[in-house]
Amino acid sequence: MVTEDPAAADRQAVVPMISYADGPAAMDWLTAAFGFVERLRWLDDDGRLSHGEMLAGDGLIMLATPTPEYEGPKAHREHCAQARAWSSVPWVVDGMLVYIDDVDAHCARARAAGATILSEPEGGYPGRRYRVEDLEGHRWMFTERAAPA
Repeated sequence: MVTEDPAAADRQAVVPMISYADGPAAMDWLTAAFGFVERLRWLDDDGRLSHGEMLAGDGLIMLATPTPEYEGPKAHREHCAQARAWSSVPWVVDGMLVYIDDVDAHCARARAAGATILSEPEGGYPGRRYRVEDLEGHRWMFTERAAPA
């Protein structure tokens, strides 16, 4: 998923900012599983991710590890009954929507990288889509744009 215009991400009106317990590993995984392109990686003296930027098509996503105590949604569910309950559905809960060209190929790539597929590719509004969790349990929906009528 290579962007044709990297400067387009700098004009984005809304930029998702996602925390990861292991930011460097997350950036590597997001590249392998989702095809995102790393734009920037700043590590602190302890090797934690102070600030990372990834391109998803023409969109920018920022990542960081806010504190050593941070835990992602997957780790949080392991000891919190309420988090387990609200994560029992396959829907995107506090997640990201990313438009892509080929849902089936993208899903296969994510599955091969060890992603947890929450829903297989399906049709419907706003276009063919699937839902997935990343390595730390953040939820994503990848959707093909519907053809204009």
